Amino acid sequence: MRSIEDTRPRPGLSVPVVTALSGDGALLEDQQRRLVRFVVQQGFGADVVFSAGTTGEWDRLQPDLLRRVNRVCAEEVARLNAELAPARPIESWAGITAHTPQDALANLAAAIADGADAAVLAPLSIRGVADPVRFVVREVADLLDTAARRIPVYLYDNAAIAANPRRRHIPTRQVKALSRLDFVRGIKVTAGRRVLGNYQKAADNFRERGDFGIYVGSPLLIFEIFRPRRGVLGAAVERWQRWRMRGGLPVGVVAGPANALPREWARAWQLCRAGDAGRMAQAQRVAAAFRAATRQAGAGHSIACLKRALLRRGVLGSAAVAAGSAALSPGQAGQFDAAFDATCALARELLADPWVSLGAG
Repeated sequence: MRSIEDTRPRPGLSVPVVTALSGDGALLEDQQRRLVRFVVQQGFGADVVFSAGTTGEWDRLQPDLLRRVNRVCAEEVARLNAELAPARPIESWAGITAHTPQDALANLAAAIADGADAAVLAPLSIRGVADPVRFVVREVADLLDTAARRIPVYLYDNAAIAANPRRRHIPTRQVKALSRLDFVRGIKVTAGRRVLGNYQKAADNFRERGDFGIYVGSPLLIFEIFRPRRGVLGAAVERWQRWRMRGGLPVGVVAGPANALPREWARAWQLCRAGDAGRMAQAQRVAAAFRAATRQAGAGHSIACLKRALLRRGVLGSAAVAAGSAALSPGQAGQFDAAFDATCALARELLADPWVSLGAG
């Protein structure tokens, strides 16, 4: 068995791509591939293409369909890497979370066979897993130990998809235990700064075993985390924040809105990491405008809005959502179209080339 302790978490923008579906719920493979190419934006967009996540409606896809989505995305990322020959290749992360432990393990085996660079697992979202640490240490590790190829696993913590509403987050002591494993390389956290800080401190104890990356799952939070502070009070706040994070700020952001605005979100991450307050404010205005457009459609319509935006950009030919996801009414779709057009115009005004996304090519 070969260790992957020297694997480093891929920094930058991770785009949790939507799943291209027909009206009857079938996967539109050609459109899924076009979406992967769109979010990569010839190397100016996604650093990671994350398939079958929450934005990809994993919890509403049949296991065989979920595995096909992961395979198609992994194949297209490999093709793009061969074409672009980037200095740091784009990675394909496969969402393997399922409703049962058996399906989650089968998803992992398929992701390995299909060439995914990493797997993403939300252990608290699997029904019947009483002890997430034991599940990863035993079942997941056993599968990786006998697999033809060993890949990193990234944890996913999101209270909104927890199977048990009384267990909303993975306890920090469990993150601490899991970060000992050579194949667990990080965690995507959809939560506030306090939870992020707790996870970073838990993982910091095992930094000598290799990097453990924290990925921000509430993307607008990066503007708050990285905003430069001014004055005596600002300096004190910044020192306190760095103490909470133990000097280990997040290595990346997982941004659902980047499905529709990949270059804009790649730029936002760059500016936040650089601490360029003026340009950060401009990128934040664009991000906030898109959030306002989706919220105008009503709670629970974010996936439908992303697909509508991609339909409008010519990336998808269908804005259909999976059964159980909230769809837009004709009136909501018209309102969103106008708001999205205004967001794109704002991006053209505030962000210079090459940081305005190109249409489908």
